[in-house]
Amino acid sequence: MHKLTRKKILIPVFAVVLLIAGSSFKSDFFEIAKQIEIFTTLFKELNMNYVDETNPAELMDTAIKNMLEDLDPYTKFLNEQDVEAYKINNAGEYSGIGALVRSYNEKLLIVEPYQGYPADQAGLKAGDEIIKIGDITISDFKDDASELLKGANNTSVDVTFLRQGETKTTTIKREAIEVDAVPYYKMVGPNTGYIVLSKFNAKASSQTKSALIDLKGQGAEKIILDLRGNPGGLLSEAINVTNLFVPKGELIVTTKSKVKKFNREYKTRNKAVDEEIPLVVLVNGGSASASEIVSGSLQDLDRAVIIGARSFGKGLVQRPLRLTYGTQLKVTISRYYTASGRCIQALDYWNRDEQGNAVRNTRFKDFTTRNGRKVQDGGGVMPDVEVAEARTNVLTRALLNNHVIFDFATQYYYGHKLSDVGSFNFSDSDFSDFKTFVSQSNFDFETKAERALKEAMYGEDKAIFGSDLHESYKSLLVEINKTKLSALDKHQKEIQKNLEDEILKRYFYRQGLYDYYLDHDEAIMTASAILKDSSRYSEILR
Repeated sequence: MHKLTRKKILIPVFAVVLLIAGSSFKSDFFEIAKQIEIFTTLFKELNMNYVDETNPAELMDTAIKNMLEDLDPYTKFLNEQDVEAYKINNAGEYSGIGALVRSYNEKLLIVEPYQGYPADQAGLKAGDEIIKIGDITISDFKDDASELLKGANNTSVDVTFLRQGETKTTTIKREAIEVDAVPYYKMVGPNTGYIVLSKFNAKASSQTKSALIDLKGQGAEKIILDLRGNPGGLLSEAINVTNLFVPKGELIVTTKSKVKKFNREYKTRNKAVDEEIPLVVLVNGGSASASEIVSGSLQDLDRAVIIGARSFGKGLVQRPLRLTYGTQLKVTISRYYTASGRCIQALDYWNRDEQGNAVRNTRFKDFTTRNGRKVQDGGGVMPDVEVAEARTNVLTRALLNNHVIFDFATQYYYGHKLSDVGSFNFSDSDFSDFKTFVSQSNFDFETKAERALKEAMYGEDKAIFGSDLHESYKSLLVEINKTKLSALDKHQKEIQKNLEDEILKRYFYRQGLYDYYLDHDEAIMTASAILKDSSRYSEILR
């Protein structure tokens, strides 16, 4: 009887404790359950009652991806195809045609065929527009058409494509494709080694180590590590690459999250290949994430001189979380902090401007390197030595993003013959041709000044201004538009660098491009000069 009475008292007490504990958790849980129920009901009613047939999978995929757009560009829902692509990207191996392909505006474009692989052997060139794969017309295919090019080893695929207005066909035999993290390394002069690390997939540290050891065997007493254009990848590989140059037990990066288990310190675990060899790391605006962990921490530890232009500024870490039916959520779980304690995240995705764009950080905090040099957070990794050619600007990015540089390179390739890398010279006359090409294209981009003027002209302020001021605004917009073409001259150095890169790949692939770099690239020549001058190298790090 006493046991029963005690049980009757304990159960309600336990329930109250659970209720209090539950309420002390996030009250979000009720709101989440409520919103899920609303959405489920809406989704069901929509599919049952909409006037036309709907595609539930497509609707849901769109709904999820649009929801995540309000967070940051790295938090993404991965359907089954996306998951496979994500694995391939990290592993560095897949079965396909061996080409970089871009899908946009219902077009499928060959961006770069890899030398010696099936697409190259079948005669495909950068700039070719694939219009048909097998019996499927690309313009009618709603999903990512590039997936149709993948398939099992030794299977064939028929491709119809457009080249310079002419329709052509070819058959491509798929094979295993290995994507090297280190596509190139070579000696620069008698005692300096040059290594290109283009991505942080599972092969990054092992291939960098092999290249480093090989170059040292060839007599390299100094190293240039090129991370320009490297978008990042695996965090673990960034630690391992850094470990090649710093001793075991060194703190490289710290991650901080609201979820306790994601708060971690990452230290080097192995003996370095060489702790003393003079080292220069090249970065630019395309160096992001894992590239910034390597360059930022080597800078913080005063282990390398950083040369080039300010890096991208991605200080966020993602992890794939498994969902049902083979899907995943790649979610931003934490921020990372380099060895000095700085986070180099440049864009604030949680505070946006009136157009909904992420706000760029403008208030930087000072940190110090091991030797007491000042470095800053909040805007990527700032190089110790800047190189004008490596910088990017709004105009150059717009030319790249709108494929203007790519399209001009295609035109140049079919209008010029080149026998070897050494004979290439992009002249002022060629740049004038590029300016003409831009003026005759449909290229257009809107500056901040134009946007502000248009808002004043056509927004709520329109009624305040008289017709005279309105006409003055219009005239000013016309003048701004005229100066855009002259801005090409102002930024010729940066634009021409991108043009030369794109053109050289057409003739001589990546190998030829890097061969050209050794004698013509401003950043490599600057790095070589600093490494030759040991007192200047030491002074920078001091």
